Amino acid sequence: MKKSISIKNAPTPVGPYSQAILHNGILYASGQIAINPKTNDLILDNLSNEVNQVMKNFASLLQAAEMNWDDVIKCSIFLKDMNNFEIVNEIYASYFTQSFPARETVEVAKLPKDVNVEISFIASKG
Repeated sequence: MKKSISIKNAPTPVGPYSQAILHNGILYASGQIAINPKTNDLILDNLSNEVNQVMKNFASLLQAAEMNWDDVIKCSIFLKDMNNFEIVNEIYASYFTQSFPARETVEVAKLPKDVNVEISFIASKG
């Protein structure tokens, strides 16, 4: 049985999709961008603040599913500019304390709302 996860501490979807789906103990999260869920403002003043907001949104979805960073098994990072890889990678790594999830990072031509980074993930309690 699948359960849609929709919480106030993560941005409202900008299209016809769920923030995340919990199915058989696995959380499939939609891509997170740097929208502050309290103000609905995009955080684009600098790349570090943008990435930290994405990770805060990521954490809110994990918490709603009663999971934490150690439960993340796979991430996909989409960058508008691969020259930002080192900054994004450093901030991303700071959120994990044990073995890192599997991951790919790709440069794309454009992202929703013209953001610089979007991250999706899969997590499991198993």
